[in-house]
Amino acid sequence: MVKLNKIYTKTGDDGSTGLVRGPRRRKHDLRVEAYGTVDEANSTIGLARLHTSSMPKIDRLLTHIQNDLFDLGSDLATPGQDEDGARQSLRITMPQADWLEQQIDYFNEGLEPLKSFVLPGGTPLAASLHLARTVTRRAERLAFALNDSEGDVTPAVLVYLNRLSDLLFVLSRVANANGATDILWQPGLHRTT
Repeated sequence: MVKLNKIYTKTGDDGSTGLVRGPRRRKHDLRVEAYGTVDEANSTIGLARLHTSSMPKIDRLLTHIQNDLFDLGSDLATPGQDEDGARQSLRITMPQADWLEQQIDYFNEGLEPLKSFVLPGGTPLAASLHLARTVTRRAERLAFALNDSEGDVTPAVLVYLNRLSDLLFVLSRVANANGATDILWQPGLHRTT
């Protein structure tokens, strides 16, 4: 269990931060950017939850995801492999990503197939979920860049972030009266020539 008595440590005043293990990193380091963006995605999901009072099933789902995202951030903040006999690091697992797929299938089942791309918007919940989706996509891009750079990102992290952005899209459609009030892109609508 985590115990935080003092919020500031002053150790980051030099522009560095500590990871779960390994040397300190610069605050703009790719690894810190990746788990920081996961934290940002988690915060945007928290904002979306301000609009879920009439959808308790979605609220419970988003709470579950927020907890998983803390696990995922911890995973990204723990570079390298565990040493033999050491306590196992907290890692995202494929069953967690598979659970997201099950949620996508469940919530997508009642939606009409799309005939165009959806513009972010609609209800406050849908707009908030679209914001969370785009931040999650950025976290995914950074996690892939980190994996390309350092090669030690847990494969389930990459799958989880990909599935999460898909789920957030599906949930945004559910929040728009199961897609009935989606705002559809009309290609070239305002083009004059």
